[in-house]
Amino acid sequence: MDCLGIECAWPDQARLGTSRLRPQAGRRRWRSLLLIIALSLATTGVWQLGQAGYIQAKAWLAQSLIRDAWSRTLAGEEQVRPWAWADTWPVARLRAPAHDIELHVLAGANGRTIAFGPGHVFGTAAPGEAGNSVIGAHRDTHFAFLQRLADGDALEVQTPGGRLVRYRVVERSVVDRRETRVMARHDAEAELTLVTCYPFDALRAGGPLRYVVRARAQVDGPASAGMVQATPAGHQLLAL
Repeated sequence: MDCLGIECAWPDQARLGTSRLRPQAGRRRWRSLLLIIALSLATTGVWQLGQAGYIQAKAWLAQSLIRDAWSRTLAGEEQVRPWAWADTWPVARLRAPAHDIELHVLAGANGRTIAFGPGHVFGTAAPGEAGNSVIGAHRDTHFAFLQRLADGDALEVQTPGGRLVRYRVVERSVVDRRETRVMARHDAEAELTLVTCYPFDALRAGGPLRYVVRARAQVDGPASAGMVQATPAGHQLLAL
């Protein structure tokens, strides 16, 4: 049979049997296909919700363990690991009162550490002590609030000994990740430098820019803490 000048692919009518049954069979096939698609989408959605719930539960448990480790630190224990296989421990508590932010700062700023919280960069002054203490975290999680900070905003750091040091934001800037002078200020007073990736709405992390917030202590830290050491040559700001 020819349809509009093209040989038709439809089978011979005689082989199809009663025509009344064909539309019903076709509808059943479509309903079955739609049911399979719906079940597949539902299964995918449930799996994604399960994954999201698992990640949230894991993050909540990690924060609970880190808080417990910090409480033990304040009680006098040293380098308290939040869980047995952790390669980090809390070294300070950071607060931004005006923004309702409270974070526990962990030792080290590698990728494993900053997945759970802000990380203190080894080689810079300890948080709350004289010199420049550098802390890094991800722009879309723990340090997302940096974009809301303004000059003059208050920050607070609690040290392992329980001492509270208050800071005021004095400078905000965007720098190239190869710019390391922000990590090596040679003053005796206590400073706090918070670093994250920039821009905050970037689709991909680890770009060439860093957002830097610098705060200065309202009361000088102990003179015995000394000055921050110079950043090693070739070192780059964190890939956050």
